[in-house]
Amino acid sequence: MSIEKNIQTVKDFFAAIGRGDREALLALVAEDIEWIIPGKDWPLAGTRHGHAGLADLLETASKSMETSTEPREFVAQGDRVLVIGFARGKIKATNKTFEDDWIFAITVRDGRLTNIREYVDTQALARASQMDASGPA
Repeated sequence: MSIEKNIQTVKDFFAAIGRGDREALLALVAEDIEWIIPGKDWPLAGTRHGHAGLADLLETASKSMETSTEPREFVAQGDRVLVIGFARGKIKATNKTFEDDWIFAITVRDGRLTNIREYVDTQALARASQMDASGPA
């Protein structure tokens, strides 16, 4: 596929996330997709595989936070698309807000996302997730 088509596929993926359109998401990702969020001791960190892993990640995210994400720049070479963006949200357990600059490194093959490696501002998310001594804010 062309670089332009790969970028459009990734844009369609983010649009489907924004709409909460699970069927469109599944149509855009390979059955054996791998989604990696580096880190530990955080509910979203780890490696997830396949459509079941994607569904688990989205469910965990919706239970733990409210967020709006804004992809701002798409840089592509071959089958790789880097997406540079910004998110703003709130951790539900603490009611604390966060702002997060992020990068997604995405591989697209045959019109489907096969690999996502997400780089987020883990400090901002850790601060927002931290309980005060008295409990949630």
